[in-house]
Amino acid sequence: MKAKKRIYDTLLVDHLANHRQMALVSGPRQVGKTTTCRNHADTYANWDNVDNREEILAGPANLVERLKLNRLSKTTPSALFDELHKYPRWKQFLKGFFDTYADQVRIIVTGSSRMDVYRCGGDSLMGRYFLYRMHPFSIAETLNTDLPDSKRIVRPPKKVKAADFDALWRHGGYPEPFLKRDARFSRRWQSLRLEQLVREDIRDLTQIQQIDQLETLVRLLANRSAHQLIYGNLANDVRVSVDTVRRWVDILRNMHLGFLIRPWFKNVSRSLRKEPKWFLRDWASIKDAGDKAETFVGCHLLKAVDGWNDIGLGTFELGYLRDKEKHEVDFIVVRDGDPWFLVEVKHRDESLSETLKYYQDRIKAPFAFQAVIDAEYVDADCFARPRGPVVVPARTLLSQLL
Repeated sequence: MKAKKRIYDTLLVDHLANHRQMALVSGPRQVGKTTTCRNHADTYANWDNVDNREEILAGPANLVERLKLNRLSKTTPSALFDELHKYPRWKQFLKGFFDTYADQVRIIVTGSSRMDVYRCGGDSLMGRYFLYRMHPFSIAETLNTDLPDSKRIVRPPKKVKAADFDALWRHGGYPEPFLKRDARFSRRWQSLRLEQLVREDIRDLTQIQQIDQLETLVRLLANRSAHQLIYGNLANDVRVSVDTVRRWVDILRNMHLGFLIRPWFKNVSRSLRKEPKWFLRDWASIKDAGDKAETFVGCHLLKAVDGWNDIGLGTFELGYLRDKEKHEVDFIVVRDGDPWFLVEVKHRDESLSETLKYYQDRIKAPFAFQAVIDAEYVDADCFARPRGPVVVPARTLLSQLL
């Protein structure tokens, strides 16, 4: 299985060349964080390696000597700390290391979303890092590995290879199953990843004792991708309190099993703050074609929104629209506080959804798309000019993102 260059390789090259801050690379288990980051590191220390752990615990000065970061070199060396979030005092360690040696070394740190959680728990690293959220492969990433132009963040449309699109749809975007493209391997990989997430990551990084009940919740959530979460119903099914379900869903979100999007309500009269919609991070195992299609597009949109935010192209949000009359649009992307484009997802070509026009007229979004999965690529720019709702192939629209 040949390694494939990723957009995150380009992102790290840009970061290391232009910023003294640490690069904190967060993302799901097996999304390719370590593989990608090791391509750009001169030295490597893994918390899971006993020898490396002892060196980290011995303090920054000892580590600098071992990594030979105090030797003269033509360029500033880079050091990678892998799985450092498992060290209870990782923030204090990085703060001391960065404050003392920032002029001598560039620092890359990888880990799970635990870093996203703890970055909110105090200001000790404020100003010392940039966070980059790593996602699985997408249609656009199979076509481009350059960073988007700040003058026009959406790319020109480009045709994805049929084999690549089929592999993404059938096997998902995580590197191993996407590149291997073997159904038996993918099924085993998905099962093992889920087991490791629940039995290892959550056990090691949380204090949850009711693992069997948590596994029941995970099974329920696996069948509810692209649906609103009704916490009371989940609590009854799992036989725990509503507050416990909310806390567990938040943990599973932070561990990248899935993500939530919330209703966007600014400037929409009579809109309600409804329960959030839940999406799995890996769409490959979803049985229902409609749920799979919406999750597939939702994952692509989240990757674009996170990426545009992380590289500083603006402030972007991903949400959905729903009001009292149950008019609903699957997704809205908001740019710097203003509605930018709406997306309604269909697996097969159908008549244009009336709710797209309904909402576009009310919130004045420049673009409204009905994205069809089972539609052939059209070589036309979806963002060429603002216009009313239009049916577009998902292959065209998603090729223009990230």
